[in-house]
Amino acid sequence: MGIRKAKIDDWKSICELLNQLDYHNTESFMKEKMESLFNHPDEELLVYEISGKVIAFISIHFIPQLALKGDFARISYFAVDSTIRSKGIGREMEAYCTDLAKERNCDRIEVHCQSRRKDAHRFYSRQGFNESPKYFVKML
Repeated sequence: MGIRKAKIDDWKSICELLNQLDYHNTESFMKEKMESLFNHPDEELLVYEISGKVIAFISIHFIPQLALKGDFARISYFAVDSTIRSKGIGREMEAYCTDLAKERNCDRIEVHCQSRRKDAHRFYSRQGFNESPKYFVKML
């Protein structure tokens, strides 16, 4: 089937993919989080499906900017099943999101990627992303 909008029934598959990224124990709140994203006008939650099985997903936010002509798109979560990586699925999903971002007047896509995810860093570099030197987080 390929890329499609996520449905609430995809929650378990998304939890399993998040588990591969070391985000454990998401089952208790996943449906609520997904519903929230579905209802947000500046969010897309997409999955990649093959033969009825979700094998990848991406969450992308569109962020209006005040002082810049173009807006930002931000990938918040992106996972391809570890058993089928390097088959072009991630590249296809990233390209699809790039097109969505352009349609939404974005002039850049940002992604935060943990320093330990070296394979993901290589993927993003191949897709044309450049490393940004600072990223600050304040835990609340």
